[in-house]
This record gives sequence, C-alpha cells and structure tokens, in this order.
Amino acid sequence: MDQLRSLRVFAQVIAEGSFAGAARTLDLAPAVVTRAVSDLEDHLGVRLLNRTTRRLALTEIGEDYLERARRVLRELDDADAIAISVNSAPSGNIRILSPPAFAAHQLVQHLPDFRKRYPSIQLELSASGPVAAADENFDVSILSIGQQPLQGDFVVRQLASSSFVICAAPAYLERCGRPQLPNDLLLHDGLLPAVAAVRRELTLFREETGTAKGTRQTLNLALRPPALFTSQLELLYAAAVAGMGVAGLPTFMVADALREGRLERVLPDWRGGTLQLYAAMPTRKHVPTRTRVFMDFLIEIFGGTQDDPWANAIGSIGK
Repeated sequence: MDQLRSLRVFAQVIAEGSFAGAARTLDLAPAVVTRAVSDLEDHLGVRLLNRTTRRLALTEIGEDYLERARRVLRELDDADAIAISVNSAPSGNIRILSPPAFAAHQLVQHLPDFRKRYPSIQLELSASGPVAAADENFDVSILSIGQQPLQGDFVVRQLASSSFVICAAPAYLERCGRPQLPNDLLLHDGLLPAVAAVRRELTLFREETGTAKGTRQTLNLALRPPALFTSQLELLYAAAVAGMGVAGLPTFMVADALREGRLERVLPDWRGGTLQLYAAMPTRKHVPTRTRVFMDFLIEIFGGTQDDPWANAIGSIGK
C-alpha cells in the first residue's frame, strides 16, 4: 500500500464529501479511490468512515486521524515548496475559498492577469456560499464580514471595504418613480437580503460632508413586505437588473452595472452597511511562494486598505 497516496485520497474524500467527487478532483477511477481508503483502514485496523447510501460520516478515530493526516500533508507540501522554490518560478496548486458574489464580480476578472505573471500556478476556486471565517483546508480564504471581529488563528490581510448602495434598473424607476427620501423606499418593491427581511427593518446612513457625524434612519419593513428576499446576493443583483425592484447591493457588485447604465443609483446620498474584505491564510512555519505571491497580488489589485475603491469609481457616497 502507498500510504502517502492513501492519505491524500482519504483527505480529498472528506473535502469533497464523496468518493465520486474525490475521484473527479484527483482524476482517478472511483474504484481506485474506494480501494485506497479501504487499504488505509485495513492497514490501521480501524474504521475511519461510516458509509451509507446518502452520506459519509467520520468515525471518532477518523476525525482525529484526518486532523493529523492533514497536518502531515501540509508539512510535506511545505517541504516540497521550499525545495522547488530555490531554483524555480512559483508553481503548483492554490486552493482559494471566496464568497460567490465577490468571486464572480471581482476575483475572476483579475485571475487572467495573475496567470500571465505566474503561468505555472494552477488555481482551484471554491465559491459555494458566504465566507465569514478562514478555512484551514484552503490556502487562501477571502472573507466578507460586517463589523464582527475576525475569528481563528490565521494570517489576515485587509483587501478593501465595500458599502451597500441602493439601486434599481432604469426601466423600473421610469415605471414606478424615483425615491427622493428614504421613506419613499417603502412605496417600492424591495429586494432584500434575508437578514433584513427577518429583522423587519433596514438601516440607512448618510455621511454629511464637513462633519464628523452622519444621519441614520431605520425603515420599518413591516409597513411593506419585500417583493423578494434571499441570502444570495447574486439573485438580488439579477432581480434588480431585470427590473423587479429596488435593491441594496455592495459596490463591488454594482460598479460595472452603474457605469454601463444597467442599474441606476437611488438616493445617492444614502448607503446601507459596509462589508470588510480580507484575505486569510493558515498560520504555518513556511508559506509556499505561490501563496505569498497570490496574497501580494490581491493586495495590489484591491488596495489593501479600508477604502472602498468601487465607491470612488462610481462617485463618493455622500455627494
């Protein structure tokens, strides 16, 4: 038995949640993946996985073994990276975790430039849902959070911030009118994040030029239920572009649509909350060169400060 290969297969099965998923990722036959895990269990004399027709579940010893196996694999990958990086350009695979909206509207459009610089680096991008905490199974996690503190023991770099701005399709505004005051939004079809719909309220902020204070106004959504609410920002964006109603969306999503006229800013003196965007990577003795250059690339592209570069591009909030 090739124990190292079996370790990698076992870790990939858990990462993918299935033998079939691991087989696709590793480009192996499903039977080979199944046999590798079985051989590992036979070698250890314990069961690592409980298998049912619907799902896989780690046994108690399997959870402990997986944690230690991942540690061994990381150390080995780091050792390989040290040896390879001495006389070669950065190469290898970078596993990236990102919120779907940020991946689709920002990250992907910059990846071709990264590949031009580092053609020997392969990128594996996962964007299955919100990311509020770094995941040690990925080399780089892109976090999108509000004002809550960062969680976990990771190396974290600020990328930028992004404010929620109110917008709608020009055709919708021609048909239903343009709000002039925050309370006017209660006369319109709202497209809202699920959390706002659950709280039954929406808070807007107005930053006043030349003063240290701003105005805050909370709208009671119970007075007019939203036309659509969902936890998926991509769906709110699509609904707004389609002319379904008025939405609050982060500037990194709507900057291009506003410049191109597919969306129009509503109540430009007002904004919603602000997202903080970070890049995080696991704390390790050695960080592969490929991961370091990717982190540096993200800082270069997005600024590496608390500024909102997309708000600057579409017109500063408060003007």
